[in-house]
Amino acid sequence: MKSVSLKIPDEVIDETDAIVNNLNVSRNSYINLAISHYNKIQRRDQIAKQLQFESKLVATDSMAVLREMEQLDGEA
Repeated sequence: MKSVSLKIPDEVIDETDAIVNNLNVSRNSYINLAISHYNKIQRRDQIAKQLQFESKLVATDSMAVLREMEQLDGEA
């Protein structure tokens, strides 16, 4: 495990300390959970952006395939 030194505003630490006292967990555990949670949100956002980008790349081809399939369906 790596150690990290952070400068965190006093008001954020005060709020964090109040929360960890109520949850009865260590500040370290709480901050680790918070970072892990934020990383998951960021990862999900990155995947969504990548999916939008890739969807735009194939949108024209997808519409062409759809039209062809509709024509084939109409011929049946």
